[in-house]
Amino acid sequence: MATGKLLGSGRVNDVYEIDEAWVLRRNREGWGDATAEGAVIEHVRTHGYPVPRVLLADSTRTDLVMERLSGPTMLQACLGGSLDAEEAGAVVADLLRRLHTIPARNSADGRVLHLDLHPDNVMLTPDGPYVIDWSNAEEGHPGLDWGISAVILAQVAVDDHPVADGARAMLTALLADPSHLTEAGLTEARRRRAANPTMSRREIELLGEAEELIRTLLR
Repeated sequence: MATGKLLGSGRVNDVYEIDEAWVLRRNREGWGDATAEGAVIEHVRTHGYPVPRVLLADSTRTDLVMERLSGPTMLQACLGGSLDAEEAGAVVADLLRRLHTIPARNSADGRVLHLDLHPDNVMLTPDGPYVIDWSNAEEGHPGLDWGISAVILAQVAVDDHPVADGARAMLTALLADPSHLTEAGLTEARRRRAANPTMSRREIELLGEAEELIRTLLR
């Protein structure tokens, strides 16, 4: 498919303009299955969950054609000062709760899990927050989804980083209401983050301290 200018790049994906209504997200590494991801997105969308529309017929294993959303990511809004960290954490918690009310497509007792729900994967559109990047989605127990989101925020919170305090505030709000994080979910989340090939050595080294912070906030 013909594409226009490059709109943005992540760790493994590039997003290109198609026109004013649609974009193409391309995986540079050839990982995953974009059509399977698109099917998950369509499934949660039919249950009223805020995600972009996708064009499965025009997508391939590495290319996903999806609705072009307007607005900053939640991370950009926090860095720009238009959204405070506590509110961001509460919104992520609400998005997790809403997602886990949706039945799985293939599992009788599981739920749809995003497994990468953090502020850079939430876009703040005029119609409210929309969740993007479903490439890690699975079906299973919600505790794992909460664990992944918590560990991602905690890794930033314990790092020597300018946004560490904000990440800690987000994490505190995420776990406050209360969360549905479980012991098994936290253990598996740490294991998966350690095995993630996109993690830097520094990020992996922070996992122990990140887990301890989460446990401290849960006490």
